[in-house]
This record gives sequence, structure tokens and C-alpha cells, in this order.
Amino acid sequence: MRTVAVLPVKGFANAKRRLTSGLSPEQRQTLAEAMFADVIAALQRSTMVDEVLVVTRGARARELAAQFEARVLPDEEQGHNAAARIGVRAALEHDADRALLVPGDCPAIDPLELDQLLSAPAAEPSVLIVPDRHGTGTNALVLTPPDALTPSFGPGSCERHVREATAAGLNPLVVEVPSLATDIDTPEDLEALDALLAGATIAAAATRRVLASLTAPSKC
Repeated sequence: MRTVAVLPVKGFANAKRRLTSGLSPEQRQTLAEAMFADVIAALQRSTMVDEVLVVTRGARARELAAQFEARVLPDEEQGHNAAARIGVRAALEHDADRALLVPGDCPAIDPLELDQLLSAPAAEPSVLIVPDRHGTGTNALVLTPPDALTPSFGPGSCERHVREATAAGLNPLVVEVPSLATDIDTPEDLEALDALLAGATIAAAATRRVLASLTAPSKC
């Protein structure tokens, strides 16, 4: 089954504004770049992902995507869901049997857990929904075929995806994937990620380096 991963990402210059109280604009940009790099690296290491599509208009995101040999699609800058739909359409055009939609701020994503998720038997059409650590948002969608469901990320999206998939006559499954549970929006999320990485063998090399630099004592 040909699987295409869709990774929508905004530019990094004004990323993660909810972290403003603890991080400078430069630190937030560096962190966003590192998380994106770790996500795309994990996708490339997954044995079940055949191609990665990055939807963006950010110059730095395009540069990083090229380094990982991902295909880049232009973002119309109409929001995350619009970018996800661009990726879904492209996945269909690239003869994908299914699409994996993930955000660029889940750097702890483990390729082995991803392979387990994508290896699980599922009837077609099907919708797999991976919730965030709060159980309310959606941190990944596996859509078979790619247009089985219109992505509707945002607050309350886990329940919304279940409801809309059920209304469409599908049998959605909510599947918890520990390494995909933590996305980064708030200082509390950053603390949760730091704790997760401290006790795991997950790579997230770029994000680890940035987090270490943020907590390192300054030299006078």
C-alpha cells in the first residue's frame, strides 16, 4: 500500500507565539526549525512511508525539506486545514493509497511506533485518529484513501473527526501513539516534551540540542 505523508508547515519567523513569555523570537524560530527537522527525519526513517510532501511557503522550510529529499508544495496561506487539503490532493495525484497527516511540532515521533500504526490492518475506506496528550486535539490522521475524510484540525478536532467520519458512514478508530501525543504550543507542552525526551531513546536530535541550549547556564 503506497503511503504518502503530508506535512503542512508555516514559516518559522513568527512561530510558536504562545511561547513568547519564555523564549525570544530567535529561540522560538530555532526551536520550530529543529522540531520540523526531527519530524521530517522520522518520516523518512519510517519503512511504511513512501514519500513525504511538505506544504509550505516558508523559505527555510523549503530548504530543510529539500535536504531530506521531500517534495515541496506551495501553501496558499489559508490555514493549516487548507494546507492539509493541498497535500491530500497531491497525494491522490501521486497515486497514494493512503495519506498520513502529521504536524511539524511533534518532534518525539518514533519511526517504529509510526510503522506499527501504519501496519495495523484496517478496512478501506478507513480513518485512524491519533489524539494529542489531552485527548481533545488530533496529532495525526491516517486516511485510506487520502480523501476518505476532510481534515479538520484545531481545538476539539479529535471528537470532530470521529463525528464527521461516523456521519460519512465510516468506522473511525482513535489510536493512541505515545510519541505522537506531545505537540508544542505552550510552556507546559515544552515541559512535557523535555520530560518525554529525558526518559526515552527517541532520537529528536535537533530538538534535544535546542532544548539543551535553552537550559544551559549562561557564561558571564
